[in-house]
Amino acid sequence: MSIRSTPGPPPGAGPGGDEDRIIFSGVTKKFPAMAWPALDQVDLSITRGSFFTVIGPSGAGKSTLLRVLAGLLEPGSGTVSVFGELPVEASRAKHLGWVPQSPALLPWRTVLDNVRLPLQVNRKAGGDQRDPAELLAKLRLSHAKDFLPAQLSGGMRQRVAIARAFSFAPPLLLMDEPFAGLDEITRDEVAVMLLDLWQTERPTVVFVTHSVTEAVMLSDQVAVMGRGKLTPPLEINLPRPRPEGVEDTSPFHELTSDLRAQLRKAFGAPGA
Repeated sequence: MSIRSTPGPPPGAGPGGDEDRIIFSGVTKKFPAMAWPALDQVDLSITRGSFFTVIGPSGAGKSTLLRVLAGLLEPGSGTVSVFGELPVEASRAKHLGWVPQSPALLPWRTVLDNVRLPLQVNRKAGGDQRDPAELLAKLRLSHAKDFLPAQLSGGMRQRVAIARAFSFAPPLLLMDEPFAGLDEITRDEVAVMLLDLWQTERPTVVFVTHSVTEAVMLSDQVAVMGRGKLTPPLEINLPRPRPEGVEDTSPFHELTSDLRAQLRKAFGAPGA
């Protein structure tokens, strides 16, 4: 995978108070049917404007972490702050976007109208909205703006979902295994486009994946999760924008090896 992006500083990044960070403090969430907590005393700090990835086996608690962050679940104990707001407050104020594993496009609306949808139903987002046509151009979908979802490939549908999430310029973007249903070549192509768009817009991204190489390629930090516990994040000290061919370099291979070793050591997971 080759990454070519336009650099740009993250808005609001740098030292500061809670308004510059996402903070989990001692967060625990239990479900009656589970043998262990879905989240077990999770402590985490994510800097505004960064790309943070959580990786781990199925059932590790990754999706629960995203749902708590989105305000869809209340933690059993502990606190969560999204740039100084409670998650439910950030959600109500349209300060976060969500890209799920399935694009969930409305089948009767064109590509362009699907991207416009958040701007039409979320009036609070009006001040910071992006031009849907420009987003489609950045994601190489201008030619398909009048297509219906049924006329698109899987990779194209996921690009529409990404454009839709960026359309109202949320400060936080949650991505729950958005490339899981794509073949490897398409997955790499869509990841390149996502990183190009993120580098320009620079929201904070919390990304969930099973892919070690994808995590290293995209991220500033990667944390391993299993049985509700989160390891200290691994710093991905690769240059931004990612230079072409970075995935073939020794530093890249060392980082993927370190991450796989963390998976094996912490949870016995093989690492994809």
